[in-house]
Amino acid sequence: MDKRIAKIQQNLLDIPQNIEDVVSLKPDLYPTKPSHKKPIDAAVLITLVRRKTDYSVLYTKRSTDLREHSGQIAFPGGKIDVQDENVAAAALREANEEVAMNSDEVQILGYLPTMFTGSNYLITPVVGVIELSSPFIANPNEVEEIFEVPLAFLSQNKVYQSFMVTHGGKQQQTWKIEHENRIIWGITANLTRAFKDIALGGFLHD
Repeated sequence: MDKRIAKIQQNLLDIPQNIEDVVSLKPDLYPTKPSHKKPIDAAVLITLVRRKTDYSVLYTKRSTDLREHSGQIAFPGGKIDVQDENVAAAALREANEEVAMNSDEVQILGYLPTMFTGSNYLITPVVGVIELSSPFIANPNEVEEIFEVPLAFLSQNKVYQSFMVTHGGKQQQTWKIEHENRIIWGITANLTRAFKDIALGGFLHD
């Protein structure tokens, strides 16, 4: 295994957080109206794609036709279904549905702490690495665009910019990442920042 990938694996959780440990989490952005419903369990796949001698991180731009979070930049992922064997299986299933990722080619490295969103999702980030035998293919019903951001770029502290947004009638702070005329913000930027702080902690660049 590549030394960088081995180091990332060492920095991750071996198993997902227990749901009892995350019930008191604060949302990334406070909602307009607090939900009284049980949070929805979800999983995303933070995929490290091997490109020659380096790695990049896979992102998607969600279809504008989707009912929820349309047009937003996101990691492949979604709700955990009852038939999913575990969190990783859910993330891999969603990645296959969205970008035709072959789950057999993905090596799961570990997990990041669960995050709670203002839209009432408990998201468990699953981190994996893949060497592709065939290109990703966007599912037009769910994904408008597939793109990758170099891991070396995301390792730089300076690319994470704090900014204020008005959400739920309040000024709230979140992160954004600008790369090649795209802006990654909100929960996806927060997840990326957590990945940088936790998984990439051993080899950051200013």
